[in-house]
Amino acid sequence: MGAQPPLAAGAVRLRNVTRRFGERRVLDGLSLDLAPGSFTALLGRSGSGKTTLLRTLAHLDPAPPDAVVVTPAPTAVVFQEPRLLPWKRVWQNVALGLGGDDARDRAGAALQEVGLGQHLNAWPLTLSGGEAQRAALARALVREPKLLLLDEPFAALDALTRLRMQAMVAELWRTHAPTTLIVTHDVDEALLLADRVLVLADGRITADIVTGLARPRRHADPHFIVLRQRLLAELGVDFEPATGVIA
Repeated sequence: MGAQPPLAAGAVRLRNVTRRFGERRVLDGLSLDLAPGSFTALLGRSGSGKTTLLRTLAHLDPAPPDAVVVTPAPTAVVFQEPRLLPWKRVWQNVALGLGGDDARDRAGAALQEVGLGQHLNAWPLTLSGGEAQRAALARALVREPKLLLLDEPFAALDALTRLRMQAMVAELWRTHAPTTLIVTHDVDEALLLADRVLVLADGRITADIVTGLARPRRHADPHFIVLRQRLLAELGVDFEPATGVIA
């Protein structure tokens, strides 16, 4: 691989990455760039390789040398499950791996930011599903990441809690401006949060759409509706615009 220009802080470069499971190519010569401070959503059917791509960007899965370049900066990952340690209090879960005498204070500030300041000393098993996921988000934010990777973080939540979490993530992104990639199955979620939406199929990016939607976003926005129809079609879902019915 030839010399590449240096990346700006928070930028990501992926070049010609292939990943196989047995005979199946989950990623097939895939390349991708994420601009600093951008918010990107990754859509695709189950088994399309979305999580594999995210794990590759996080250096949790192997990749060839220099194929994945992330500028030297903190990276944080929020998974679908909160993955809190039940034998540690909430603030201890958030501060996990932090050094310094101010770890508790930093954890408390992060919990306050996600609306869990009153649960500093609670045990994880006393939290609701939404609260536990907010604690997981605080654990990511306390590291002040320049790259934030979200792997279907709201999939297990009820509809109302999911909407609240989406709004919270949008606000935290506006405040902290990390380069953000969210993996999701939800077209509406992708359009509500991201400024760029990718569709992954057969190990390749088959659609790369800049939304151009102003914030805050509304489902009734005609441009939102058009983009929604386009993305559903990219995912192989038959949609009748006149009736709003999925065939």
